[in-house]
Amino acid sequence: MLVINNSRSGSNGERQLRTAVGELAVAGADAVEVVSCTSPADLDAALDTEHEMLVVAGGDGSLHAVANALHRRGGLGSHTVGLLPLGTGNDFARTLGVPLEPETAARALLTGTPLPLDLFVDDTGEVTVNAVHLGVGADSTREAARWKETLGPVSFPVGGLAAGWAAEGYRMRVTADGEEVVTPRHRTLMAGLANGRFVGGGAGTLDPGARPDSGVISLVVFRPRGFWRRAAHAVRLHRGTHPVEPDVHHRLARTVRVVSEPLTMSSDGEITEEVTARTWRVLPGAWRFVVPSARDSA
Repeated sequence: MLVINNSRSGSNGERQLRTAVGELAVAGADAVEVVSCTSPADLDAALDTEHEMLVVAGGDGSLHAVANALHRRGGLGSHTVGLLPLGTGNDFARTLGVPLEPETAARALLTGTPLPLDLFVDDTGEVTVNAVHLGVGADSTREAARWKETLGPVSFPVGGLAAGWAAEGYRMRVTADGEEVVTPRHRTLMAGLANGRFVGGGAGTLDPGARPDSGVISLVVFRPRGFWRRAAHAVRLHRGTHPVEPDVHHRLARTVRVVSEPLTMSSDGEITEEVTARTWRVLPGAWRFVVPSARDSA
């Protein structure tokens, strides 16, 4: 078992890591090796070792890095991947029911079941594990990153407030399996592609029905206009009741395309600026991921 630690992750402290790895050893895990990666070269070197079981010690960004490295190397189907959620947001962990406490997460890792889960891949080759945001949602992720080191999970609502206060939205065309969902005629606040349910460290529920084993992309497009409607939408996003809003468009699709004026994109919290067009397709059952038993995730 190879434990991959992103030593640059803000909340991925040495104490938490030692606690989780110690619990793995106590619970009977064989030959646990820990490697710290601070660059893509470090990660590639770690993946060159002979380990079938890979455990990501980090959050959504760390999962994103490992998934993309495996995809680039053609190794998604060659490993079983588990998670010790030591990141700031841990949104994918919340969807899967992975416990957020290091000791409990380690025990759940050893008693869980490897299942085939989906990924998204875009036309540049980038893989997404949890969710893609385009527009104001990505702007809020970018703003939250400024406060992440000092505020931790609180940075997510702070970033959302900073980005959403005077947001005007973007003119974009969104299609799902070739069917037009929105056009550039009116501004769109945000488009989101959900594989997992949660975003923003659990502060938001992008799609309460999203499942990473569904074989489809859950597309959610937000078009609320005016400050008070945006504020009401933020409350409903937190509660997960926003899909019933008349200004919210929801589709399940295998392929999604967005064409827009230049905007910000977030893939698992990794920011790309000045995006004008992207196409995503789902990769059903692309990798084997350890999912906790119902007892361990309770």
